[in-house]
Amino acid sequence: MRGILRRPVRRVERAGLRTGLRWKLSAAIALVAGLVAIVLSLVVHNAARVSMLDNARDLANERVQIAQRNYELNRRPNFPNIKVDDPELPTALREKAEQGRKASDVSDHGEGPDIWAAVPAKDGHVLSLHSHLPDRSTDVMKDLDQALVIGSVAVVLGGSALGVLIGGQLSRRLRKAAAAANQVAKGESEVRVREAIGGVVRDETDDLARAVDAMADALQQRIDAERRVTADIAHELRTPVTGLLTAAELLPPGRPTELVLDRAKAMRTLVEDVLEVARLDGASERAELQDIMLGEFVARRVAVKDPDVVVRVVHESEVTTDPRRLERVLFNLLANAARHGRPPIEVTVEGRVIRVRDHGPGFPEELLAEGPSRFRTGSQDRAGTGHGLGLTIAAGQARVLGARLTFRNVRPAGVPAHVPAEGAVAVLWLPEHAPTNTGSHPMMPLSGGTG
Repeated sequence: MRGILRRPVRRVERAGLRTGLRWKLSAAIALVAGLVAIVLSLVVHNAARVSMLDNARDLANERVQIAQRNYELNRRPNFPNIKVDDPELPTALREKAEQGRKASDVSDHGEGPDIWAAVPAKDGHVLSLHSHLPDRSTDVMKDLDQALVIGSVAVVLGGSALGVLIGGQLSRRLRKAAAAANQVAKGESEVRVREAIGGVVRDETDDLARAVDAMADALQQRIDAERRVTADIAHELRTPVTGLLTAAELLPPGRPTELVLDRAKAMRTLVEDVLEVARLDGASERAELQDIMLGEFVARRVAVKDPDVVVRVVHESEVTTDPRRLERVLFNLLANAARHGRPPIEVTVEGRVIRVRDHGPGFPEELLAEGPSRFRTGSQDRAGTGHGLGLTIAAGQARVLGARLTFRNVRPAGVPAHVPAEGAVAVLWLPEHAPTNTGSHPMMPLSGGTG
Protein backbone atom coordinates (compact mmCIF):
# COMPACT_ATOMS: atom_id res chain seq x y z
CA MET A 1 0.00 0.00 0.00
CA ARG A 2 2.61 2.49 -1.12
CA GLY A 3 0.60 5.57 -0.83
CA ILE A 4 -3.08 6.12 -0.46
CA LEU A 5 -3.77 8.54 -3.23
CA ARG A 6 -6.16 11.29 -4.01
CA ARG A 7 -6.99 11.98 -7.61
CA PRO A 8 -4.44 14.57 -8.71
CA VAL A 9 -5.80 18.06 -9.17
CA ARG A 10 -4.42 19.57 -12.36
CA ARG A 11 -4.22 23.31 -12.25
CA VAL A 12 -3.66 25.29 -15.42
CA GLU A 13 -2.28 28.73 -14.73
CA ARG A 14 -1.89 31.23 -17.50
CA ALA A 15 1.10 33.46 -17.35
CA GLY A 16 0.25 37.13 -17.23
CA LEU A 17 0.66 40.39 -15.40
CA ARG A 18 -1.18 40.38 -12.12
CA THR A 19 -2.57 43.69 -10.95
CA GLY A 20 -4.65 44.49 -7.91
CA LEU A 21 -8.26 45.56 -8.03
CA ARG A 22 -7.29 48.81 -6.30
CA TRP A 23 -5.04 49.90 -9.16
CA LYS A 24 -7.42 48.73 -11.87
CA LEU A 25 -10.26 50.73 -10.34
CA SER A 26 -8.00 53.73 -9.79
CA ALA A 27 -6.80 53.65 -13.40
CA ALA A 28 -10.38 53.37 -14.69
CA ILE A 29 -11.60 56.31 -12.61
CA ALA A 30 -8.55 58.38 -13.56
CA LEU A 31 -9.10 57.63 -17.26
CA VAL A 32 -12.78 58.57 -17.13
CA ALA A 33 -12.01 61.69 -15.08
CA GLY A 34 -9.31 62.69 -17.56
CA LEU A 35 -11.60 62.27 -20.56
CA VAL A 36 -14.38 64.25 -18.88
CA ALA A 37 -11.93 66.99 -17.85
CA ILE A 38 -10.55 67.27 -21.40
CA VAL A 39 -14.00 67.45 -22.99
CA LEU A 40 -15.24 70.03 -20.49
CA SER A 41 -12.05 72.08 -20.90
CA LEU A 42 -12.47 72.17 -24.67
CA VAL A 43 -16.13 73.13 -24.36
CA VAL A 44 -15.39 75.91 -21.85
CA HIS A 45 -12.43 77.19 -23.90
CA ASN A 46 -14.44 77.37 -27.12
CA ALA A 47 -17.46 78.93 -25.43
CA ALA A 48 -15.31 81.61 -23.78
CA ARG A 49 -13.51 82.36 -27.06
CA VAL A 50 -16.73 82.62 -29.03
CA SER A 51 -18.21 84.90 -26.39
CA MET A 52 -15.15 87.21 -26.45
CA LEU A 53 -15.17 87.36 -30.27
CA ASP A 54 -18.88 88.14 -30.31
CA ASN A 55 -18.37 90.93 -27.80
CA ALA A 56 -15.46 92.32 -29.86
CA ARG A 57 -17.56 92.19 -33.04
CA ASP A 58 -20.47 93.98 -31.36
CA LEU A 59 -18.08 96.62 -30.07
CA ALA A 60 -16.65 97.12 -33.59
CA ASN A 61 -20.16 97.45 -35.04
CA GLU A 62 -21.06 100.10 -32.45
CA ARG A 63 -17.91 102.08 -33.19
CA VAL A 64 -18.34 102.03 -36.96
CA GLN A 65 -21.99 103.14 -36.61
CA ILE A 66 -20.96 106.07 -34.41
CA ALA A 67 -18.31 106.93 -36.99
CA GLN A 68 -21.01 106.74 -39.72
CA ARG A 69 -23.19 109.30 -37.95
CA ASN A 70 -20.23 111.66 -37.42
CA TYR A 71 -19.22 111.28 -41.08
CA GLU A 72 -22.68 112.13 -42.35
CA LEU A 73 -22.75 115.23 -40.13
CA ASN A 74 -19.17 116.45 -40.45
CA ARG A 75 -17.88 114.66 -43.56
CA ARG A 76 -15.20 113.06 -41.44
CA PRO A 77 -15.38 109.94 -39.22
CA ASN A 78 -13.84 111.57 -36.12
CA PHE A 79 -13.17 108.12 -34.65
CA PRO A 80 -9.88 106.21 -34.25
CA ASN A 81 -9.04 103.49 -36.79
CA ILE A 82 -12.02 104.32 -39.01
CA LYS A 83 -11.15 104.36 -42.69
CA VAL A 84 -13.12 105.39 -45.75
CA ASP A 85 -13.00 102.99 -48.71
CA ASP A 86 -10.18 100.97 -47.13
CA PRO A 87 -8.55 98.96 -49.94
CA GLU A 88 -7.78 96.12 -47.46
CA LEU A 89 -11.47 95.64 -46.65
CA PRO A 90 -12.46 92.06 -47.55
CA THR A 91 -14.40 91.84 -50.80
CA ALA A 92 -17.41 90.13 -49.26
CA LEU A 93 -17.85 92.90 -46.69
CA ARG A 94 -17.35 95.59 -49.35
CA GLU A 95 -20.04 94.08 -51.56
CA LYS A 96 -22.54 93.93 -48.68
CA ALA A 97 -21.78 97.54 -47.71
CA GLU A 98 -22.21 98.72 -51.32
CA GLN A 99 -25.61 97.04 -51.30
CA GLY A 100 -26.56 99.24 -48.34
CA ARG A 101 -26.16 96.66 -45.58
CA LYS A 102 -24.05 96.59 -42.44
CA ALA A 103 -21.48 93.81 -42.37
CA SER A 104 -18.92 92.39 -39.95
CA ASP A 105 -16.58 89.44 -39.95
CA VAL A 106 -14.01 87.69 -37.73
CA SER A 107 -11.12 85.75 -39.23
CA ASP A 108 -8.07 84.09 -37.68
CA HIS A 109 -4.76 84.22 -39.56
CA GLY A 110 -2.51 82.76 -36.87
CA GLU A 111 -1.46 86.04 -35.20
CA GLY A 112 -4.82 86.52 -33.60
CA PRO A 113 -8.40 87.17 -34.76
CA ASP A 114 -9.00 90.02 -37.25
CA ILE A 115 -12.25 91.86 -36.60
CA TRP A 116 -13.84 93.82 -39.47
CA ALA A 117 -16.93 95.99 -39.42
CA ALA A 118 -18.29 98.02 -42.37
CA VAL A 119 -21.28 100.33 -43.02
CA PRO A 120 -22.34 102.30 -46.13
CA ALA A 121 -22.46 106.11 -46.10
CA LYS A 122 -25.14 108.15 -47.91
CA ASP A 123 -22.59 109.50 -50.40
CA GLY A 124 -21.73 105.97 -51.57
CA HIS A 125 -18.50 105.58 -49.63
CA VAL A 126 -17.85 102.67 -47.25
CA LEU A 127 -16.66 103.23 -43.70
CA SER A 128 -14.79 100.33 -42.09
CA LEU A 129 -13.03 99.44 -38.87
CA HIS A 130 -10.21 96.92 -38.60
CA SER A 131 -9.16 95.81 -35.11
CA HIS A 132 -7.75 92.85 -33.22
CA LEU A 133 -8.80 91.06 -30.06
CA PRO A 134 -7.69 93.19 -27.11
CA ASP A 135 -4.58 92.10 -25.25
CA ARG A 136 -6.60 91.92 -22.10
CA SER A 137 -8.93 89.39 -23.68
CA THR A 138 -5.93 87.36 -24.86
CA ASP A 139 -4.53 87.36 -21.32
CA VAL A 140 -7.90 86.30 -19.98
CA MET A 141 -7.97 83.36 -22.42
CA LYS A 142 -4.46 82.31 -21.38
CA ASP A 143 -5.41 82.48 -17.71
CA LEU A 144 -8.56 80.49 -18.44
CA ASP A 145 -6.58 77.80 -20.31
CA GLN A 146 -4.10 77.57 -17.44
CA ALA A 147 -6.91 77.23 -14.91
CA LEU A 148 -8.54 74.51 -17.04
CA VAL A 149 -5.27 72.55 -17.23
CA ILE A 150 -4.73 72.80 -13.47
CA GLY A 151 -8.34 71.81 -12.85
CA SER A 152 -8.06 68.81 -15.20
CA VAL A 153 -4.91 67.58 -13.45
CA ALA A 154 -6.58 68.04 -10.06
CA VAL A 155 -9.62 66.08 -11.25
CA VAL A 156 -7.43 63.21 -12.53
CA LEU A 157 -5.41 63.08 -9.30
CA GLY A 158 -8.55 63.29 -7.19
CA GLY A 159 -10.17 60.52 -9.23
CA SER A 160 -7.09 58.36 -8.83
CA ALA A 161 -7.06 58.92 -5.07
CA LEU A 162 -10.76 58.11 -4.89
CA GLY A 163 -10.18 54.95 -6.95
CA VAL A 164 -7.34 53.88 -4.66
CA LEU A 165 -9.54 54.48 -1.60
CA ILE A 166 -12.60 52.65 -2.94
CA GLY A 167 -10.58 49.92 -4.63
CA GLY A 168 -8.44 49.45 -1.54
CA GLN A 169 -11.48 48.90 0.65
CA LEU A 170 -13.02 46.44 -1.80
CA SER A 171 -9.70 44.69 -2.38
CA ARG A 172 -9.14 44.39 1.37
CA ARG A 173 -12.54 42.75 1.82
CA LEU A 174 -11.86 40.35 -1.06
CA ARG A 175 -8.44 39.42 0.36
CA LYS A 176 -10.02 38.68 3.73
CA ALA A 177 -12.66 36.57 1.99
CA ALA A 178 -9.98 34.68 0.03
CA ALA A 179 -7.94 34.04 3.18
CA ALA A 180 -11.00 32.75 5.04
CA ALA A 181 -11.97 30.56 2.06
CA ASN A 182 -8.46 29.07 2.05
CA GLN A 183 -8.81 28.27 5.74
CA VAL A 184 -12.10 26.50 5.00
CA ALA A 185 -10.42 24.59 2.17
CA LYS A 186 -7.72 23.43 4.61
CA GLY A 187 -10.36 21.89 6.86
CA GLU A 188 -11.07 24.68 9.36
CA SER A 189 -14.82 24.26 9.15
CA GLU A 190 -15.54 26.71 11.98
CA VAL A 191 -14.26 29.66 9.90
CA ARG A 192 -16.96 31.83 8.28
CA VAL A 193 -16.10 34.06 5.35
CA ARG A 194 -18.84 36.60 6.15
CA GLU A 195 -17.52 37.09 9.68
CA ALA A 196 -13.95 37.37 8.38
CA ILE A 197 -14.64 40.27 6.01
CA GLY A 198 -16.67 42.23 8.60
CA GLY A 199 -18.25 45.58 7.77
CA VAL A 200 -21.82 46.85 8.06
CA VAL A 201 -22.45 47.78 4.42
CA ARG A 202 -23.88 45.00 2.27
CA ASP A 203 -22.48 44.61 -1.22
CA GLU A 204 -21.64 41.88 -3.72
CA THR A 205 -18.74 40.78 -1.52
CA ASP A 206 -21.18 39.91 1.26
CA ASP A 207 -23.32 37.93 -1.19
CA LEU A 208 -20.23 36.01 -2.32
CA ALA A 209 -19.17 35.38 1.29
CA ARG A 210 -22.62 34.05 2.22
CA ALA A 211 -22.62 31.80 -0.83
CA VAL A 212 -19.19 30.39 0.09
CA ASP A 213 -20.33 29.83 3.69
CA ALA A 214 -23.46 28.05 2.51
CA MET A 215 -21.43 25.87 0.16
CA ALA A 216 -18.94 25.04 2.93
CA ASP A 217 -21.77 24.13 5.31
CA ALA A 218 -23.41 21.91 2.69
CA LEU A 219 -20.12 20.16 1.94
CA GLN A 220 -19.36 19.70 5.64
CA GLN A 221 -22.81 18.19 6.21
CA ARG A 222 -22.27 15.81 3.34
CA ILE A 223 -18.82 14.80 4.60
CA ASP A 224 -20.16 14.29 8.13
CA ALA A 225 -22.98 12.15 6.76
CA GLU A 226 -20.52 10.04 4.77
CA ARG A 227 -18.33 9.62 7.85
CA ARG A 228 -21.30 8.55 9.95
CA VAL A 229 -22.37 6.05 7.31
CA THR A 230 -18.85 4.63 7.06
CA ALA A 231 -18.52 4.38 10.84
CA ASP A 232 -21.98 2.81 11.19
CA ILE A 233 -21.27 0.23 8.50
CA ALA A 234 -17.91 -0.66 10.02
CA HIS A 235 -19.45 -0.88 13.50
CA GLU A 236 -22.26 -3.12 12.27
CA LEU A 237 -19.74 -5.38 10.54
CA ARG A 238 -17.70 -5.98 13.69
CA THR A 239 -20.14 -8.49 15.19
CA PRO A 240 -20.62 -10.72 12.12
CA VAL A 241 -16.91 -10.57 11.28
CA THR A 242 -16.02 -11.59 14.83
CA GLY A 243 -18.51 -14.44 14.61
CA LEU A 244 -17.09 -15.48 11.23
CA LEU A 245 -13.56 -15.53 12.66
CA THR A 246 -14.69 -17.58 15.68
CA ALA A 247 -16.49 -20.06 13.44
CA ALA A 248 -13.45 -20.34 11.17
CA GLU A 249 -11.25 -21.23 14.15
CA LEU A 250 -13.58 -24.20 14.89
CA LEU A 251 -13.09 -25.70 11.43
CA PRO A 252 -10.89 -28.80 11.13
CA PRO A 253 -7.23 -28.14 10.35
CA GLY A 254 -6.35 -27.93 6.66
CA ARG A 255 -5.54 -25.64 3.78
CA PRO A 256 -9.18 -24.46 3.30
CA THR A 257 -9.38 -23.55 6.97
CA GLU A 258 -6.16 -21.53 6.73
CA LEU A 259 -7.53 -19.58 3.74
CA VAL A 260 -10.80 -18.83 5.51
CA LEU A 261 -8.97 -17.71 8.67
CA ASP A 262 -6.62 -15.52 6.66
CA ARG A 263 -9.46 -13.75 4.86
CA ALA A 264 -11.50 -13.42 8.07
CA LYS A 265 -8.52 -11.80 9.86
CA ALA A 266 -7.98 -9.49 6.91
CA MET A 267 -11.63 -8.45 7.03
CA ARG A 268 -11.43 -7.84 10.78
CA THR A 269 -8.33 -5.71 10.30
CA LEU A 270 -10.08 -3.72 7.58
CA VAL A 271 -13.13 -3.09 9.77
CA GLU A 272 -10.94 -1.93 12.67
CA ASP A 273 -8.97 0.37 10.36
CA VAL A 274 -12.13 1.91 8.93
CA LEU A 275 -13.44 2.56 12.45
CA GLU A 276 -10.12 4.17 13.40
CA VAL A 277 -10.17 6.41 10.33
CA ALA A 278 -13.75 7.43 11.13
CA ARG A 279 -12.76 8.38 14.68
CA LEU A 280 -9.76 10.35 13.44
CA ASP A 281 -11.87 12.17 10.84
CA GLY A 282 -14.33 13.13 13.53
CA ALA A 283 -11.59 15.17 15.30
CA SER A 284 -12.71 13.75 18.66
CA GLU A 285 -9.49 11.91 19.51
CA ARG A 286 -7.22 13.28 22.22
CA ALA A 287 -3.67 12.31 23.08
CA GLU A 288 -2.83 10.73 26.45
CA LEU A 289 0.53 12.35 27.11
CA GLN A 290 3.61 10.87 28.77
CA ASP A 291 7.27 11.83 28.93
CA ILE A 292 9.46 9.35 27.08
CA MET A 293 13.01 9.14 25.76
CA LEU A 294 12.32 9.06 22.05
CA GLY A 295 15.39 7.17 20.83
CA GLU A 296 15.08 4.42 23.43
CA PHE A 297 11.33 4.10 22.82
CA VAL A 298 11.73 3.76 19.02
CA ALA A 299 14.61 1.26 19.34
CA ARG A 300 12.65 -1.02 21.68
CA ARG A 301 9.44 -0.90 19.64
CA VAL A 302 11.19 -1.50 16.31
CA ALA A 303 13.17 -4.42 17.77
CA VAL A 304 9.93 -6.10 18.79
CA LYS A 305 8.23 -5.36 15.46
CA ASP A 306 11.05 -6.32 13.10
CA PRO A 307 14.57 -7.14 14.39
CA ASP A 308 15.98 -6.78 10.85
CA VAL A 309 15.24 -3.04 10.76
CA VAL A 310 18.29 -0.90 11.53
CA VAL A 311 17.68 1.82 14.16
CA ARG A 312 20.16 4.66 14.55
CA VAL A 313 19.81 7.25 17.30
CA VAL A 314 21.75 10.33 16.27
CA HIS A 315 20.58 12.51 19.12
CA GLU A 316 18.47 11.40 22.08
CA SER A 317 15.64 13.67 23.22
CA GLU A 318 12.91 13.61 25.84
CA VAL A 319 9.47 14.30 24.39
CA THR A 320 5.93 14.58 25.71
CA THR A 321 3.61 12.54 23.52
CA ASP A 322 1.15 9.65 23.40
CA PRO A 323 3.24 6.42 23.24
CA ARG A 324 0.37 4.31 21.91
CA ARG A 325 -0.37 6.66 19.01
CA LEU A 326 3.32 7.18 18.29
CA GLU A 327 3.77 3.41 18.11
CA ARG A 328 0.81 3.19 15.73
CA VAL A 329 2.36 5.76 13.39
CA LEU A 330 5.77 4.09 13.53
CA PHE A 331 4.39 0.59 12.86
CA ASN A 332 2.27 1.78 9.94
CA LEU A 333 5.27 3.47 8.34
CA LEU A 334 7.35 0.31 8.82
CA ALA A 335 4.58 -1.86 7.38
CA ASN A 336 4.27 0.42 4.36
CA ALA A 337 8.05 0.32 3.80
CA ALA A 338 8.15 -3.47 4.12
CA ARG A 339 5.20 -3.98 1.77
CA HIS A 340 6.16 -1.56 -1.00
CA GLY A 341 9.86 -0.89 -0.52
CA ARG A 342 12.96 -3.03 -0.47
CA PRO A 343 15.41 -3.73 2.34
CA PRO A 344 17.33 -2.51 4.10
CA ILE A 345 14.77 -0.48 6.04
CA GLU A 346 16.39 2.17 8.23
CA VAL A 347 14.95 4.18 11.12
CA THR A 348 16.81 7.28 12.27
CA VAL A 349 16.01 9.29 15.41
CA GLU A 350 17.47 12.77 15.62
CA GLY A 351 16.10 14.92 18.38
CA ARG A 352 12.34 15.09 17.82
CA VAL A 353 12.49 13.82 14.24
CA ILE A 354 11.95 10.18 13.18
CA ARG A 355 12.86 9.10 9.66
CA VAL A 356 11.80 5.78 8.11
CA ARG A 357 13.61 4.97 4.87
CA ASP A 358 13.47 2.02 2.49
CA HIS A 359 15.37 1.37 -0.76
CA GLY A 360 12.41 0.67 -3.01
CA PRO A 361 10.96 2.53 -6.02
CA GLY A 362 9.75 5.48 -3.94
CA PHE A 363 6.35 7.05 -3.27
CA PRO A 364 3.99 7.76 -6.19
CA GLU A 365 4.06 11.34 -7.41
CA GLU A 366 0.36 11.74 -6.60
CA LEU A 367 1.00 10.95 -2.93
CA LEU A 368 3.89 13.43 -2.81
CA ALA A 369 1.64 16.13 -4.28
CA GLU A 370 -1.67 15.41 -2.55
CA GLY A 371 -0.88 13.35 0.54
CA PRO A 372 -2.49 10.08 1.69
CA SER A 373 -6.05 9.21 0.78
CA ARG A 374 -8.05 6.23 1.93
CA PHE A 375 -8.71 3.21 -0.31
CA ARG A 376 -6.07 4.28 -2.83
CA THR A 377 -2.90 2.22 -3.08
CA GLY A 378 0.25 2.77 -5.05
CA SER A 379 -0.25 -0.35 -7.19
CA GLN A 380 -1.38 0.74 -10.64
CA ASP A 381 -2.60 -2.75 -11.53
CA ARG A 382 -4.49 -3.10 -8.20
CA ALA A 383 -2.53 -6.29 -7.55
CA GLY A 384 -0.90 -4.99 -4.37
CA THR A 385 -2.10 -6.00 -0.96
CA GLY A 386 -3.71 -3.63 1.51
CA HIS A 387 -6.65 -1.25 1.42
CA GLY A 388 -4.96 2.14 1.36
CA LEU A 389 -5.57 2.98 5.02
CA GLY A 390 -2.12 2.60 6.58
CA LEU A 391 -0.67 5.99 5.72
CA THR A 392 -4.09 7.63 6.18
CA ILE A 393 -4.17 6.36 9.77
CA ALA A 394 -0.53 7.37 10.31
CA ALA A 395 -1.29 10.91 9.11
CA GLY A 396 -4.40 11.09 11.30
CA GLN A 397 -2.58 9.89 14.41
CA ALA A 398 0.21 12.37 13.68
CA ARG A 399 -2.35 15.18 13.70
CA VAL A 400 -3.63 14.02 17.08
CA LEU A 401 -0.05 14.14 18.36
CA GLY A 402 0.35 17.65 16.98
CA ALA A 403 3.11 16.27 14.74
CA ARG A 404 3.86 16.78 11.06
CA LEU A 405 4.23 13.84 8.67
CA THR A 406 5.99 14.38 5.35
CA PHE A 407 6.95 12.15 2.44
CA ARG A 408 9.71 12.39 -0.14
CA ASN A 409 11.73 10.25 -2.52
CA VAL A 410 15.50 9.84 -2.51
CA ARG A 411 17.29 10.94 -5.68
CA PRO A 412 20.92 11.96 -6.14
CA ALA A 413 21.45 15.63 -6.81
CA GLY A 414 21.07 16.59 -10.46
CA VAL A 415 19.22 13.43 -11.50
CA PRO A 416 16.12 14.11 -13.72
CA ALA A 417 12.69 13.52 -12.23
CA HIS A 418 11.86 10.66 -14.64
CA VAL A 419 14.73 8.54 -13.30
CA PRO A 420 13.42 6.01 -10.71
CA ALA A 421 13.99 6.94 -7.09
CA GLU A 422 16.48 5.10 -4.92
CA GLY A 423 14.18 4.88 -1.95
CA ALA A 424 11.38 6.56 -0.01
CA VAL A 425 11.58 8.53 3.25
CA ALA A 426 8.72 9.24 5.64
CA VAL A 427 9.59 11.88 8.24
CA LEU A 428 7.67 12.43 11.49
CA TRP A 429 8.31 15.81 13.12
CA LEU A 430 7.16 15.75 16.75
CA PRO A 431 6.21 19.14 18.21
CA GLU A 432 8.44 20.99 20.62
CA HIS A 433 5.49 21.49 22.98
CA ALA A 434 2.81 18.99 23.89
CA PRO A 435 -0.31 19.19 21.69
CA THR A 436 -3.25 21.07 23.18
CA ASN A 437 -5.90 19.97 20.67
CA THR A 438 -6.40 17.64 17.75
CA GLY A 439 -4.68 18.53 14.54
CA SER A 440 -2.65 21.47 15.77
CA HIS A 441 -0.04 20.69 13.11
CA PRO A 442 -1.52 19.33 9.84
CA MET A 443 0.17 16.72 7.68
CA MET A 444 2.08 18.47 4.89
CA PRO A 445 3.08 16.47 1.80
CA LEU A 446 6.39 17.40 0.21
CA SER A 447 7.48 16.90 -3.36
CA GLY A 448 10.22 14.40 -4.13
CA GLY A 449 13.70 15.56 -3.26
CA THR A 450 17.18 14.32 -2.66
CA GLY A 451 18.12 12.08 0.23
